[in-house]
Amino acid sequence: MTAPQATAILQAGEGADPHSITASISLQEMRPRVLKGDDTFAVLNRNGDAVPVPGGPEGLYHRDTRHLSRLELMVAGMKPLLLSSAVSDDGAVLTCDLTNPDLPSTPQRAAIEKDQVHIRRSKFIRSGICFERLTIRNHAEKPLQLELSLHVGADFVDLFEVRGEVRARRGTLHPPVMAGDGVTLSYTGLDGERRETRLRFEPAPARIAPDRAVFELPLQPNERVTLLVEARCDPNHGAGEPARSAFLRALWEDSRERRAVQSRSASVTTADTGFDEMIGRSLADLTMLTTQTPEGPFPYAGVPWFSTAFGRDSLVTAWLTLWLDPTLTLGVLRHLAAMQATGFDAAADAEPGKILHETRCGEMAMLGEVPFRRYYGSIDSTPLFVALAGAFLDRTGDAEALRALWPNIAAALGWIEKHGDRDGDGFVEYGRMTEAGLANQGWKDSWDSVSHADGQLAKGPIALCEVQAYVHAAWLAAARIARALGRPEDEARAMEAKAAALRTRFEQVFWDDAMGLYALALDGEKRPCRVRASNAGHVLLGGLAAEDRAASVARHLMDGSFHSGWGIRTLATTEARYNPMSYHNGSVWPHDTALIGLGLARYGHRAPAARLLEGLTAAAARLDLRRLPELFCGFPRRGGQGPTAYPVACAPQAWAAAAPIGLLGACLGLSFDPAERLVRLERPVLPQGLDRVLLRGLSLGGARIDIELRRAAGDSVAMSVPSRSGEIGAVLLA
Repeated sequence: MTAPQATAILQAGEGADPHSITASISLQEMRPRVLKGDDTFAVLNRNGDAVPVPGGPEGLYHRDTRHLSRLELMVAGMKPLLLSSAVSDDGAVLTCDLTNPDLPSTPQRAAIEKDQVHIRRSKFIRSGICFERLTIRNHAEKPLQLELSLHVGADFVDLFEVRGEVRARRGTLHPPVMAGDGVTLSYTGLDGERRETRLRFEPAPARIAPDRAVFELPLQPNERVTLLVEARCDPNHGAGEPARSAFLRALWEDSRERRAVQSRSASVTTADTGFDEMIGRSLADLTMLTTQTPEGPFPYAGVPWFSTAFGRDSLVTAWLTLWLDPTLTLGVLRHLAAMQATGFDAAADAEPGKILHETRCGEMAMLGEVPFRRYYGSIDSTPLFVALAGAFLDRTGDAEALRALWPNIAAALGWIEKHGDRDGDGFVEYGRMTEAGLANQGWKDSWDSVSHADGQLAKGPIALCEVQAYVHAAWLAAARIARALGRPEDEARAMEAKAAALRTRFEQVFWDDAMGLYALALDGEKRPCRVRASNAGHVLLGGLAAEDRAASVARHLMDGSFHSGWGIRTLATTEARYNPMSYHNGSVWPHDTALIGLGLARYGHRAPAARLLEGLTAAAARLDLRRLPELFCGFPRRGGQGPTAYPVACAPQAWAAAAPIGLLGACLGLSFDPAERLVRLERPVLPQGLDRVLLRGLSLGGARIDIELRRAAGDSVAMSVPSRSGEIGAVLLA
């Protein structure tokens, strides 16, 4: 162990995570409408409003700060009635249809019966601006005098405050600055940065105050008027352009970019409308969550709590969608390489070669009140980075794209050997170097997620079973990349030897005959955590399991103690710490289920993988917008009921959106042979309810192919190729 490492290795299991989400409002109860554009997102109610509620997440956020805590539409001082609320199929625009309630007479106007005025709100986000168009139409048979008001406010709280953290001090809120057509709200944080929100209205309101803009609208029968509203989190961006042209230009540019994403990606069409809607929502959510970085497209983890770059989440998302769109994978690899740690920083859990866990740019991160400005407390991001690079090579054959990344791959391998294996036992383990960091640093990173069979929390450093599988995959991936780049053969063979040695040692230490599963982890005293956890399924994903033991893992994961009917529980119902309402000890995570499905399929168990896809599809059918959330509770599936929501689960969440896409590829046995320019489908299985699947625009080396699969006699599958362009073929291996 090097001197910088030895400064402090703190234990897992020493207390609750100080940064866990404690927000008191259930996202599932409010069923919010979410919009996002790069580093800006909005959480709105179904009316399209942001309404301040203690502990509530509603608002407009930019770079981890809430720039509007209130933007609420009122009709004559009353809340309008909701008719409908929907986000467009591409996830870009929120449209809310509203009408007036009964409005009593006043000295200024006559009474107005309900349902006489139709209000359509259209909202979207681009370039740090929330654009809104209000179209108001009078359906009464007489002229109306209507008062419309927009109530505004900005608390400029850090996202971590919204999540429940309490600060001893805050910066300075400045008095609003009013102009004829708008108002500017501003705040100077303790970090010295001034944050502003500029609200602009067109036409100018009749009256404007620090907390509202009031419009007096005389409406003739059937007359329609339009109001435009901008909330600019970066007041200097696009300043001076007329509101109407700014709205139309931004809408057109946003639509053009979304079409460009769709054109580069393959698409999926089936005979099941509900399945298609789930896939369509997943693709729309992934497009919304993807942010353009200098290195390429990068999926942020989720809204509202994780709308930023996360290493692990982005790597998993890219892996699950790799067959559909390898461009996203390359963007993820390049962006994470640009942020790879180059030195030691105990406050950030950083060591040379380590891949990012999370980055934040809000006031609390800038001040060090939370350690996430650039935080590296993730034990699995680094091996996943290398493994994904190998998967990209397998998918595309594009070794040249990886040539510039080889120094980063080599640095990641160096971290695995020098710092990841803290005690030289051949396994990679974690121990945080800062009390402010995460106690547990695998994907189940809540403080109580790693325990022994009696429920006692494990003490670190901790070696998780799935991390060893990722390391195994990383060594083999690095060997394939080294050969493709023309590096010395002995270098590739040495990497393969390390993978083989890890496999032998792992089977000896982690396998538990009594459980018929791999142990969850080794604790700091090298005692196995003999707990039946979903982590064992990831061992199959990394190709680390022996064939007979993989079959045992598959049987256990698909029994009723693990499989809820919707997906795989993170912890079996037989375990001491099982709680179906916990974050990581009994809940169901779609991405976890999908990665397990990929592992099952890798070992030839495609029918169970298809069963997992059917469960996620059934869950989506019962969920708002057919959107799979970050997680749901682990209660068993019941007839006529949907999955039980987890109160603060993010939706959309990138790796949840990617889950059915990855599972579909696994069920179809989909792989690519760039050298032969072939798409292979090995013993495909169509999930229950899907009799036809059409994959359009699968790309390989600039060529494209459409592949149609149909259920034939029994459970067999027949393939046809409706069209292709360029040198590419497809083969079905029965």
